[in-house]
Amino acid sequence: MSETHAHAANCCDDMPKGTLTVDQALERIQSAVPLVSGIERVAIREALGRVLAVDVHSAVDVPSHTNSAMDGYAVNSADLPGEGEAKLKVIGTSWAGRPYTGTVGRGECARIFTGAAMPDGTDTVLMQEAVERDDDTIRLLARHKAGENVRHAGEDLAQGGLVLEAGHWIRPADIGVLASVGVPEVNVRRRLRVAFFSTGDELRSIGEPLGKGEIYDSNRYTIYGMLKRLGVEMIDMGVIRDDRDATRQAFKDAAAIADVVITSGGVSVGEADFVKETLDELGKVDFWKIAMKPGKPLAFGFVDGAVFFGLPGNPVSVMVTFYQFALPAMKSMMGCRETFTPTFRLPLVDSLRKGKGRTEFQRGILERDASGQPVVRTTGEQGSGILSSMSRGNCFIILPRDSEGAQPGDIVEVQPFDGIV
Repeated sequence: MSETHAHAANCCDDMPKGTLTVDQALERIQSAVPLVSGIERVAIREALGRVLAVDVHSAVDVPSHTNSAMDGYAVNSADLPGEGEAKLKVIGTSWAGRPYTGTVGRGECARIFTGAAMPDGTDTVLMQEAVERDDDTIRLLARHKAGENVRHAGEDLAQGGLVLEAGHWIRPADIGVLASVGVPEVNVRRRLRVAFFSTGDELRSIGEPLGKGEIYDSNRYTIYGMLKRLGVEMIDMGVIRDDRDATRQAFKDAAAIADVVITSGGVSVGEADFVKETLDELGKVDFWKIAMKPGKPLAFGFVDGAVFFGLPGNPVSVMVTFYQFALPAMKSMMGCRETFTPTFRLPLVDSLRKGKGRTEFQRGILERDASGQPVVRTTGEQGSGILSSMSRGNCFIILPRDSEGAQPGDIVEVQPFDGIV
């Protein structure tokens, strides 16, 4: 399904025993995942959210001609007065798309509009508000600088220059930049194919009545939403019951059609022995214990050649482990150079409790205080089953392993949800 990355390695090789830190887990995953094969050529409007596969260079200068950045008057800087004032004669007009074709001599100027080509003999634009006009004469004072309000040819992008680099995640501005250099199509990496399913006899689909001990399968819908925003091809395989043959067949079917297989549930101690049996038979997977909260249990490896992520069963743990581990890994597989979300530091409004030894990803709300300054506060209860905390929140508050919590006014690390995809 994919070509092996230069650093690909079996995730089980030399695996440290015991609990991994978040950074150790990330490093192991990133060094093991392969780069998908396959390149597609698409129209630039269809390239949004895709990863560029080949560098794009410009065939033209942008802007293509030296032009005015303002409505005003194009002059020769030699006519700018060093002191006092000067008067210049208006001899013509340069419009955007209809340039003035004559030459502006000394003591002369041309009316010019934003985007219009600079007439021969001029190198400076005076804003129309900065001069006084009387019939065909303008009066200007000694307060202007040579070259002001002029955009030079190739100032944005030079002919032959690099426009976008391979591995760039294409965003709305990039589509406009590609259009500005006249590029109608680009080469992008093919979409990643991801199969996902939930495991457990207690899970029921929406619309079914719940019996005692049964719950609705929310994890599969959450995973769908996260994958949808990533822009991958999704194969939703539903809920797999706790049965040895059904579990084995689900993994084989998923690995046969997908680059990545994601499951929720069945990776904690004592859970879903059929999952572990199947993975031992079909793949090479270590069940990591990561020093983090929520999301301590996480399985990562390969199943019949496909990359495998076994996410925990608790709803918040599913989202935390997906965003912190599965998402950057899949971006890497797609050839994206930017795989991790930037964080920043803000004052905390509330007090947060935490024990030493685990990195915690608490849910927070970014907002402005009464003085208009950005701050962050907690969503409240932080249990791994409180999915509504992810809905109410708009960021993770990341508390390091050696932290014992935080108090109002402390500066904490924040990772916004909207920056993840």
